[in-house]
Amino acid sequence: MPRLTAWRRLGRARAGRRVRGLTRRWRSSLQLRVLVSTLTIGLAALALIGVYVGERTSAGLFDARRTQLLAESARSTQQAQDVFAASAADTFSEVALLLKDVTAAQRNGGSGERDVFMLRAPGQTASIGVGATATDPSLVDLVSRELKQAVSQGGQQWQSVAIPAADGHVEPGIVVGQDVDVPMAGTYQMFFLYSLQAEQDRLDFLLGTLAFAAAALVLLLGGMAWLVTRRTVHPVRRAAHVAERLADGHLSERMIVRGQDEMATLARSFNEMAGSLQDQIHRMEELSTLQRRFVSDVSHELRTPLTTIRMAGEVIHGARDDFEPAVKRSAELLATQLDRFEDLLADLLEISRFDAGAAVLDAEGMDVRDIVLQAVDNATPLAERRGSWLQVDLPEVRADADVDPRRVERVLRNLLVNGVEHADGSTVEVRVGVDATAVAVTVRDHGVGMTQDEALHVFDRFWRADPARARTTGGTGLGLAISLEDAHLHGGTLEAWGRPGRGANFRLTLPRRAGIRLDGSPLPLVPDPEAPLPAADVPRRSTDPTALPELPPMTGEIAIVNNPTDPARTDVRVDDPAPAAGAGRVS
Repeated sequence: MPRLTAWRRLGRARAGRRVRGLTRRWRSSLQLRVLVSTLTIGLAALALIGVYVGERTSAGLFDARRTQLLAESARSTQQAQDVFAASAADTFSEVALLLKDVTAAQRNGGSGERDVFMLRAPGQTASIGVGATATDPSLVDLVSRELKQAVSQGGQQWQSVAIPAADGHVEPGIVVGQDVDVPMAGTYQMFFLYSLQAEQDRLDFLLGTLAFAAAALVLLLGGMAWLVTRRTVHPVRRAAHVAERLADGHLSERMIVRGQDEMATLARSFNEMAGSLQDQIHRMEELSTLQRRFVSDVSHELRTPLTTIRMAGEVIHGARDDFEPAVKRSAELLATQLDRFEDLLADLLEISRFDAGAAVLDAEGMDVRDIVLQAVDNATPLAERRGSWLQVDLPEVRADADVDPRRVERVLRNLLVNGVEHADGSTVEVRVGVDATAVAVTVRDHGVGMTQDEALHVFDRFWRADPARARTTGGTGLGLAISLEDAHLHGGTLEAWGRPGRGANFRLTLPRRAGIRLDGSPLPLVPDPEAPLPAADVPRRSTDPTALPELPPMTGEIAIVNNPTDPARTDVRVDDPAPAAGAGRVS
């Protein structure tokens, strides 16, 4: 039994593979679908036509032959009745001889050979009782009782029968009966048995001819469909092949143009489209190259004057305590903006390396939990200034992976700073997950959130959901874009989810070993919808623009707000528009 079950399972598996192979072949081949559809429709139509023609022909042959046999039987019965009426037989032997002679004479009296039965009518009580006579007594049983009863009612009656042949098969036939009066013996029933095998042979020959013609027509239709679809599908396949080559970067690939028909027009139009795309792609590549070179050159060229300005700024910043309050504040702003300018140049150089394909991954085996803790430690001072709490959830097992710790730490730092920036003083949750193939880190905040459309653009360079929102942490607008490139450099993914009022969630997923293709993540991107929302009465952070004190403007070119109680916000100007409470996320 176990062996039989194994064979059955193997048979089902093989049958399943064949079915799946046929299904794939059916879905991938337009020519096969057209050919099979044409043959199926042709066979169905010819089958219906064949059934209709066969039925009509069979009915026509039978009706014509039946009418002929009924007329012939009526004439033969009348001839027999005339013989009986003219006979002077008055004894048993004479009447018996008369019945036998008439029966034998009528056998060959028609258009062909037939059998004749002379049977005594039911209910007869004549003085001379002569038995039945028949040319073939073995066929008398073909006359049914129902036919005898119908004949006894008067008139000519008939019935279809199956005549047994000598070789064992049966032949179609018809029995026709009518009453005759026999002198001295009373009423007899005279039956004629005709074989319809000749008509059946003609019908079989006709149906065979029709079947042969139908098969030839189906083959012709199949050949025509195959030829037409081949001439139609072949250029389409060629176009698909050329399109795949174009998609792979072979921009010089073109279709072969033959003739002046519609397919040739399609090929010419396709080649013109490919040429136009090639020109546009070349122009875009040249423009992109110029842009990358410009960004790289400008970033490098700005480093020298920036170094000089940095040195001068540090001198001024070091002597700020000797200046007046307005000048001192300007020195502090100068140092802050120089730091931001330097970060911007560093980010521009880094993004230009990604664009030029010059970024290098310095991977080593590390526990991602250690990198997460380091990034959290670096972001803790910022979270304290913003009034947020960093909640870290680490797995008990090691999360080892081949990663570049510098790049992963930079990604996590950008995500943490971004989360704290938009948490509105709420908790920022950091989770680490690990499975057999990947390591994932999620950073979830419960701040203003973002829409689905904003989540699609949050990794764009310099993109901001609300351009009127001020950057309170001095971001360059390239942090999330660089983080996405770092994730891709590892062969991983960086995804974002957000809903207005529910906060946002960023998920970094990295393969544990180089070459592993990710098909999922250990952590979900969309948070549990049943998770409670953050409390609505959470205290607003100290840097809330609506909580800034109203101070009179001071002397100087621009008015400056000096709030010494808020060390995290020392660059807010009263002439800046207050950012909206639900402003979007900044990368």
